[in-house]
This record gives sequence, structure tokens and C-alpha cells, in this order.
Amino acid sequence: MAWLFLKALLVGVTFLGCLYPLVNFCFNEETRGQKPNFVIILADDMGWGDLGANWGETKDTANLDKMAAEGMRFVDFHAAASTCSPSRASLLTGRLGLRNGVTHNFAVTSVGGLPLNETTLAEVLQQAGYATGMIGKWHLGHHSSYHPNFRGFDYFFGIPYSHDMGCMDTPGYNHPPCPACPRGDRPSRSPDGDCYTHVALPLYENLRIVEQPVNLSRLAQKYAEKATQFIQHARTSGRPFLLYVGLAHMHVPLPETQLSADPRGRGPYAAGLREMDSLMGQIKDTVDRTAKENTFIWFTGDNGPWAQKCELAGSVGPFAGSWQVRRGGSPAKQTTWEGGHRVPAVAYWPGRIPTNVTSTALLSVLDIFPTVLALAGARLPQGRHFDGLDASEVLFGRSKTGHRVLFHPNSGAAGEYGALQTVRLERHKAFFITGGAKACDGSVGPEQHHEPPLIFNLEDDGAEAVPLETGSAEYQSVLPRVREVLADVLHDVADDHISKADYTQDPSATPCCNPHHVACRCGTASPTHVPLSRNVRSETGKFTP
Repeated sequence: MAWLFLKALLVGVTFLGCLYPLVNFCFNEETRGQKPNFVIILADDMGWGDLGANWGETKDTANLDKMAAEGMRFVDFHAAASTCSPSRASLLTGRLGLRNGVTHNFAVTSVGGLPLNETTLAEVLQQAGYATGMIGKWHLGHHSSYHPNFRGFDYFFGIPYSHDMGCMDTPGYNHPPCPACPRGDRPSRSPDGDCYTHVALPLYENLRIVEQPVNLSRLAQKYAEKATQFIQHARTSGRPFLLYVGLAHMHVPLPETQLSADPRGRGPYAAGLREMDSLMGQIKDTVDRTAKENTFIWFTGDNGPWAQKCELAGSVGPFAGSWQVRRGGSPAKQTTWEGGHRVPAVAYWPGRIPTNVTSTALLSVLDIFPTVLALAGARLPQGRHFDGLDASEVLFGRSKTGHRVLFHPNSGAAGEYGALQTVRLERHKAFFITGGAKACDGSVGPEQHHEPPLIFNLEDDGAEAVPLETGSAEYQSVLPRVREVLADVLHDVADDHISKADYTQDPSATPCCNPHHVACRCGTASPTHVPLSRNVRSETGKFTP
């Protein structure tokens, strides 16, 4: 544990040298040249059809649509997995869950997180002289050394996991609604699932919990303020910066206050989408005012919409997964259908990325890691294999070619977590397994194994309605190539440096200001006496009681 003590102490010295917690940002005045800045924004549970630039029926993303017109929009861009933790782990490592060890979500009581022997994008850029900040939803481990401040981020402001994983005082439109947190020592009522009712959702600033329960209705504006401060302080310091923003807006529960924000009465989802878009616009405006010519903004999603939430879920656009729908169950989040994997994506960098371009290149969240490192002039970590590619040539308009092959891991629907049983090969897509995700009507399509696999031609059938006939010449031409690339990746994984995540759970890992209370009300505490998360080492290296 000595190394953890030292690590925590160094973080503490850094923050205290900045008058932490009054300032919270501290960057060396040394100028590192004109390396580019990076703002990576990951939207939670946003559907491909939720972006107006993608789908004309959507009118709630004016800022993102403007950014698409001023940059490059990707229409065949994919999540690395179709659920929260695995998608985020792949973004920060450039590696599939079979390699980085994160194959399913971490819990409130999780002891572990993204394996410590995995190198994050923030760690590499930090070593290259970048100021690194993370704002929003983390969900890669909150206990002890899995916290963002120990994974390469100088600054963290956000929530440790999804906001349906803790009660709050601003309950939303979950089914059933999350209950408000109890006052004092009164017991919480227990709805029929879907919410963690015995612990309040915490809001962290670095290693401190600064509000618990968090007020979701005020969170977006706090994120905007912290993002603006981070960018401004980084620019003042003369250092390049990485800002990673995890927006949880479209994940239920949706704050109740969003209804009143919608003058046309279109419901909480549309209002939440507009709030997220407004936050995105504020971040872009800050970049445009301070570092427009040298900052690359990359916006995308972690997975498709959570279909079982019905009117509280987003739009998959034309990617309906019709074959699965006819058999029951969802073809969106947690699945490997296009609705679960194909996500909105926009890249913006004035003077570098051409304007108003729609790219059909097959790209992935996995590509963010190698692309950013290449643009920053940093090297990929040694001794491990990567699943992403450097997409710089596509971004700068010099190439229209992305991946030839992508693998979509099982992410909570049918099959073993992380297993590669869906293969994208150019315009074709093969399923060796289907089913297993709940739809809005409550149905769960039966888990089905397919040997030989179902194969769809996405160029002709984006809705994945009718698979190719197994006896057709097209099917017979594609099948051996699918088997070959699948065998190749499994062989490559077997020869790789593989990590294993610790999914052990222990109640003592639950973040709480005061472990003796069901809900800790940090918002009423003096700023100089805000307690730390339980069992997370403080700046002084000591555990809190």
C-alpha cells in the first residue's frame, strides 16, 4: 500500500500547491509549444437518430448540427461496446474489453475498476506535458486507486457512475421513478427495482465529495462552468490540454425540471437532449473564444438508446434491427445490432478538418486513443496490441477509408460478456448470436446461436431486416472471410498482454460522506469541512474514518 500512499500524497501536494480546494486547477507555467488541445465528449445513451444532422425528424441539437456543418460528421461511426463501462474503457485504452479486462459495468459496491496495468489516454498525454481534466460520468472504478485522479487526470469533477445508481432529491422519469433521498435517518422507500435506494449519488471534485445527493437539475450548468474554468486555466498556463467530458443526460432518470423547459410539450427526453446540446454549445463557445485554431473537438456516444425505457429512450434512426424486433426484445443498447452500436459522431477543428463534410468511413470510439496520440506526437504504450486505428487521414480529408473489420463485443444481451460473436466486414455484418435485451413492451428476445451466422448487407439493408440466403453466392463469398478475420483476432488476443478487471463487490467501497447515514448532505456542510469519500485516500494520504 506504500505506493498508493505516495501516489495520493503527490496528488495532494499538487492540489494543495494550487490552494486546493479554492482553485482546483494547477498547471506548470512551462510552455510546451503548439501541441494541439483535445476535447473529447462522450454522450450517454444517445441514439444515432437523436442528432438532427443525421435524422431530419430531430430538432433538438442546434449546436451539434452547427458543429457538424463547420466540421465533419460520421455516419458509420461505432461504439466500442454497447454499454457504459466497457465503452469508456475502450475509449481510454484503444483496446477491446477482451484485452483491457472491462467487459461489463462496475457497481456502486465495486472494489475494482479499469485494471491498473492498463495505460489510459490521459496518462500518456500527462507524460507528454498535457494538462488533463475529466468532467462528468466516470464509471471505471471509484474506489481507492481506480479514481480518475489516479488514472491520469489532474482534475476531476463529476459522478462516479450512472445516475440511476443512487437516489437523489430530484427524482426523474425512470420506470418506476427513483425515490427522493430520505432526510436524516429516515428509511428510504423501496420501489420495484432500477434504482439504488440505500445510498445517495455523490458528486466529486477531485478526491472530495462536494455534494451528496447530487441535484441533477443544476448539474449541467456546473459542468459548463467547470469546463470553462479548466480550459481557461490550461490556456493561461501555456500547456496543451485534454478535456474528457462524459455527459449522462440521456441516461434515465431524466430530471423532472426538464419538462418545464420544453415549450412545445414534447416530454422529458427532448428537453434533456436540448439541455445536453446547450452544454455542448457552451463548451464549444469557450474553445472558440480561447483556442479555436489549435483545439480538436470530438463528439460521439457510448452506445445506442436504452429501448426498454420507451418514450424516455432516444432514436435509432433507420437502424431498426427489424429481424430482432420481429422476434421480440430490443435491438439497441446492450446489443450488437446497429441501433446499439452505431452512434452519432462529429469532429471539429477549424482550419484542419474540412467543413460540412459527411464521412462514410467505418470508424469507432476505439480510434480516439491512437488518433489523439498521433496528433499529439506521443507514442502508443509498448507491449500491447490495439484495436483502434489512427484516423487522421480521414479527419483531414485525405482518405475515405477507415476500418475494413470491426468486432462488436457482447455487452449484456445474449452471450458471454466481451465475447466477439458479431463481425462487421466492410458492408457486411455477421451475427453468431442474437437476442437477450429487454424491449419497451417488456419482451426479451430469446438467445439464439447461429451456425452458420446470420449475415446482412448493410449497404442494402441498414434496418437489418432480411439476412442473406445462406445458399446465395454473396453469402458463400462473405462467410469464409468472416471466419478468417474472427479467427485472426482471437489468435491476436491470445498472444496479447491481457488485463483482468476485479469485479469483486464490497459495501465498504460505496462512496459516502458519512457511512452512518443513508444519504449524506454535503451541500449543507462548510466548504472547508466537506468529508471525503469513504476508503479513498485523501490528499494527506490518510483514510477517512
